[in-house]
Amino acid sequence: MTADRPRESDRPRESGRPGEPERLLLDAMLGKLTTYLRMCGYDAAYALDRGAEDDARLLDLAAAEGRRLLTRDVDLAARAPDGLLLESRDVAEQLRELREAGYDLRLDERPPRCGRCNGPIEPAAGAATRPEYVPDGARARRCRRCGRWYWKGSHWDDVKRRLADL
Repeated sequence: MTADRPRESDRPRESGRPGEPERLLLDAMLGKLTTYLRMCGYDAAYALDRGAEDDARLLDLAAAEGRRLLTRDVDLAARAPDGLLLESRDVAEQLRELREAGYDLRLDERPPRCGRCNGPIEPAAGAATRPEYVPDGARARRCRRCGRWYWKGSHWDDVKRRLADL
């Protein structure tokens, strides 16, 4: 991808379901970026969560799961049928590169994906099940897969500011 103008093939596609963004697979060099994309509503799988560091395994996973491969590896991006090369090591710059390529990087008011495991997040049922660290009165949500709790707090505000500053 060039910094001046993204190629048409760099533009995000829909997942196949109207209104849903494409599914992504991020290589081992893009771990921090994965969390941001999940908070923006993307189904973003991370290579190390899948035990996939080998290029051939990444290419196979992307093809089998219908995911677009995002990578910092020039050779790997060239080998992926629809790979997207990100040039920067800095997560804020990576986010800028994605925005320039047409990706919608707004925080979803109720993110559907867990930042840790990519599982589905749903409203938490019953105040009695809340851990003590979840603030009283917070509209908490919980990941169905790993059980992590989410609510809008200072981290939410920090991420929202970072995305707005792109």
